[in-house]
Amino acid sequence: LRRQRQMCIRDRSMPDVFQMSIDVAIEECGELKKLGIYSIILFGIPQLKDSVGSDALCDHGIIARAIKAIKAAHPDMFIVSDLCFCEYTDHGHCGVMNPKEQSVDNDITLQNSVAQAIVHAKAGVDMIAPSGMMDGIIATLRKGLDEAGYVNLPIMSYSTKFASAYYGPFRDVAESMPSYGDRKSYQMNPANAKEALYESLTDEEEGADILMVKPALAYLDVVKTIKENTHLPLAVYNVSGEYAMLKMAGKMGLVDYDRVLMETMISFKRSGADIIISYHAKEVARLLNQSL
Repeated sequence: LRRQRQMCIRDRSMPDVFQMSIDVAIEECGELKKLGIYSIILFGIPQLKDSVGSDALCDHGIIARAIKAIKAAHPDMFIVSDLCFCEYTDHGHCGVMNPKEQSVDNDITLQNSVAQAIVHAKAGVDMIAPSGMMDGIIATLRKGLDEAGYVNLPIMSYSTKFASAYYGPFRDVAESMPSYGDRKSYQMNPANAKEALYESLTDEEEGADILMVKPALAYLDVVKTIKENTHLPLAVYNVSGEYAMLKMAGKMGLVDYDRVLMETMISFKRSGADIIISYHAKEVARLLNQSL
C-alpha cells in the first residue's frame, strides 16, 4: 500500500504483483470477493521513512488509514495486518537499531510493536501478524493488547521464520532491503529444525492463536513436525521467491504452470497447513472456481 493513487508493477521480480494506493486496494477487495476471497494481509510503504518507523506508530499512518478505509467499504473483509518495521525504517531492519552493536534492540522494538499493534487495533483490524521475530514478541503483544482492552484480538505469529534467501523479490517490491547487515540475528538458521519446533511451541505458550512457517516450500518437513506437536491452526507463507520462480518457469514454458501451481498448494495442505498465505491466491481461486 502507498499513499498516492497508483498501481505500479514490479515485473522484474514479481510479475502481476502491485503496490497499491488505498483507493485501488479498495477496488481490489471487490475483485477478491468475486473470487471468493474474503481475507487479506496488509503491508505498508510510507511516504517517509526514518530510523524508528514513525509512520507505523501513528493513527494516520498508511496501514491505519488503509484498515479504516477498507473496513468502511468492505465490512465483510477479514483484515490481517503485518506488524513489523522493515518497510517503515530508513535502514530496512525490523526494529530500532542499537548503533554500537549494529543490531536490533529487542526490548525497545517490543515496546514499539505494542504501540503499533494498538494503532492497528484502534483502526479496526481483525488480526495482527507480527513478523519481526523479536524474542518475547507474542507475550509482550498479548499483555499490551489485553491491557488496552483488545482481549479478543487474535495474533497470528510468524513463529518459525527462517533467515531465507527466498525473500529477495518481496524486499524489492516492498522496498525493505536492509541498507547494511542482514537479519540472521533475529531470524532462524535454515539448518536448525529443532529450534524451528521450539520457537513455534514457545509462541504457543506465550499466547499465539495461529502459528506459521515461513518460507513454505523448502520447509515442509518443519511444517509437518510442528503440526504433529500443536493443536493450534498452522499457516504457511508461500513467499516471493517461491512465487517468482514458478512464474518465471511458466513464462518460459518449462512447466505446466497451472498443474505445478496446484501441486504446490496441495503439498502445503498435505504437510499440515490449515492456512496458506500466497501471492498466487487469485490464480488458485480462479482454478478452483473453474473446477466446480
